[in-house]
Amino acid sequence: MKKTVTYSVVGRVNPADRESGEMKYYAQSQARGEMGIREISERIQQMCTVTRADVMAVLTAMEEIVSEGLQGGEIVRLGGLGSLQLSLSGEGADTEEMFSDSLIEKVRVLFRPGTVMQEAINNLAFEKVPVKYSKKDEEDGGLGA
Repeated sequence: MKKTVTYSVVGRVNPADRESGEMKYYAQSQARGEMGIREISERIQQMCTVTRADVMAVLTAMEEIVSEGLQGGEIVRLGGLGSLQLSLSGEGADTEEMFSDSLIEKVRVLFRPGTVMQEAINNLAFEKVPVKYSKKDEEDGGLGA
C-alpha cells in the first residue's frame, strides 16, 4: 500500500542562479502533524505484547545510548531504519600542523536510510495541498496575520 506525502508548491529564487533573481517553483513537503515518543510507544504496543510503559523505557534508554554513541564518535546503526553519524565542517588550515579544533565550526548528525527506510521512500505517492504559510506571513509576525 502506498503512503501519501502532502506537498505544496512554493516560489524561490533559482539556487543555481541567484544573481538573476529568477523565480522557480519547487515542491515543499507539508507535515500532517507530529509523532512523538509517546505516540510511537502506543503504536508499538498495539503491534506486540509489550506494554506502553516498557516501550517508553526502551525508547528513552535508546535516546541516551544513541547520544552517547555519537558523542563517542561511533556510527550508530539502527538496522533497516538506517544509521546516524557525525559530520564536521569549518575552516581549513594551510598545513596539518596549523589545524586546531577552533577551526571546527559546526557539527551535524547525518542520517543514512537503511533498506526498510529506503523501500518506504521509494513507494510514496504525492498529494498537492495549499501552502500552509508564506514568507509574507512570517514577516507579518504570524500565520495569516
